[in-house]
Amino acid sequence: MTPPAFAPDKTATWQGVLAILLWSLTLGLSRSLIERVGPLTAAVAVYLVAGGVSLARLAARGRIRRPYEPGGAWRFLLCGALFVGYMLALYLAVGGAVSREQALEVGLLNYLWPVLTLLGTVLFLGKKARGVRLAVGTVLALAGIMLTLAPSGAVPFADAARAPLVPVLGLAAAVAWAAYSILVRRFAEGSDPEWDTTGAGAVAWYLVAVALTLLVPALLADEPRVFSLAALAEIALLGLSTSVAYAFWERSMAHGRVTVVVAFSYLTPLLSTLFSAAYLAVLPPASLQLGCVLLIAGSITSWSSVSEK
Repeated sequence: MTPPAFAPDKTATWQGVLAILLWSLTLGLSRSLIERVGPLTAAVAVYLVAGGVSLARLAARGRIRRPYEPGGAWRFLLCGALFVGYMLALYLAVGGAVSREQALEVGLLNYLWPVLTLLGTVLFLGKKARGVRLAVGTVLALAGIMLTLAPSGAVPFADAARAPLVPVLGLAAAVAWAAYSILVRRFAEGSDPEWDTTGAGAVAWYLVAVALTLLVPALLADEPRVFSLAALAEIALLGLSTSVAYAFWERSMAHGRVTVVVAFSYLTPLLSTLFSAAYLAVLPPASLQLGCVLLIAGSITSWSSVSEK
């Protein structure tokens, strides 16, 4: 059965762009918090706050209820498994990295999700694409990501023999987030419009689930856990921004112009690097300028290759 025509929402599209900007702006803040309390402890604290804020917002609007439409429990659980799996894989990879270079490589692998998501719109959402142009845009974006994130002069994945599971987890995280984003749109197109527009708030429950899932690994990990006033302030800011960003992303994937938002998300590693360098007062690498050009070219080329219709 052919689904009904689906009209993208301009507001939802801009919410997706804002979600990307929020993630990029807060990466430097995340790195600062991780240095104070450790990666897993930081994740648990931030996602507990984010989940709490999201649930409080739903409660204030009288919308805390079953977070899926009748008969849609399996969709809720599948998307939840991908959401939680993404976070678990990413933070375990970062926490298990044996060197700063390998931690950066995890970030590089994680940033494959925009490429995988755009490809997924063609394979699973029926978008039409110009194959050669999409391939060129993808290669340009991947080259830009490598120049933006890869350690200068380092041998790529040199520490894979010491910690072979780390790059696997980084790649698994990218695949999980791309799959989650595609499924949110696919399920939204086939859902009951009256139920979908009431704001069931699945993301709020997913955020709490992430915090609870990471709690045991965080308690077992040997991390500094220095909860100074600065750390608590960073937790509060990150929790609030995380709550807003993921809510915006879910709505954008469900109702916005997916190809536009995903193409813009190609710039996430560049924006993250620039904002992090400014917040942490460090000089960006010389390769950033070329990486910037390649990422922008890859983003525009990839976006122009895929039709929203």
